[in-house]
Amino acid sequence: MAEKADDKKPVLSKKIDHFFTGLADAWTFFKRFFQEVFFPPYEFKEVINQCYRIGVESLPLISLTGFIVGIVFTNQSRPSLTEFGAASWLPSLISIAVVRAMGPLVTALIAAGKVGSSIGAEIGSMKVTEQIDAMEVSATNPFKFLVVSRVLATTFMIPLLVMYTDFVALMGSFLSVNKNEMVSLSTFFVQVFESITFLDITSSVFKSILFGFTIGIVGCYKGYNSSKGTEGVGKAANSAVVISMFLIFIEELLVLQIVNAIRSA
Repeated sequence: MAEKADDKKPVLSKKIDHFFTGLADAWTFFKRFFQEVFFPPYEFKEVINQCYRIGVESLPLISLTGFIVGIVFTNQSRPSLTEFGAASWLPSLISIAVVRAMGPLVTALIAAGKVGSSIGAEIGSMKVTEQIDAMEVSATNPFKFLVVSRVLATTFMIPLLVMYTDFVALMGSFLSVNKNEMVSLSTFFVQVFESITFLDITSSVFKSILFGFTIGIVGCYKGYNSSKGTEGVGKAANSAVVISMFLIFIEELLVLQIVNAIRSA
């Protein structure tokens, strides 16, 4: 038994060393981003190009998902409110749920799957085919061109996508409420905006910016540090999605605790 325990120690030690080495590399990568982002040259064209790819090309998926979320959540909430004779509170409930949590969270998870995997795979393939090394030889800063531009694009576009998702989800909810409760569009949105506070909007925007930065930095980090070969590219794309989603849930929990503390103060 003692010999088996001794055999396992080196493996465990290697895993611990690998974990902390990864944390150190991630911290170095994180610091390098902030060192590069504020100093020229600025890749404005690449940032705009990435904003288009991340924002505009994601609209069809975001539109469909947000619309379905609004309808489904409304239909799921109606029976519970009807039992208490509070069906008229549906617009208020939907607006609070969508703006505070569902809009930012759903948008971020979809973007983590679509955008995060794309960034990880794209940069990973460039790493494997040594295109990043070629950029360094040609006196181009690959970190600024590839990483900074994509992180800025996700940080800018995810909040805009969240606002769009909120609107689409509320429109889907309105169609369901209008069909069943015969509520007009003006009455629906009056109740919606009466239920939303400035703190709700501020926290939603802050979370969206945080989610966008997380998706961009994680996707770029995993792609930029992918191992050689096509298998490494696949692992980079997969781990970019998994880690981004995990961090998004952690950030959602932390921001929720802060907002609740502010609200109760």
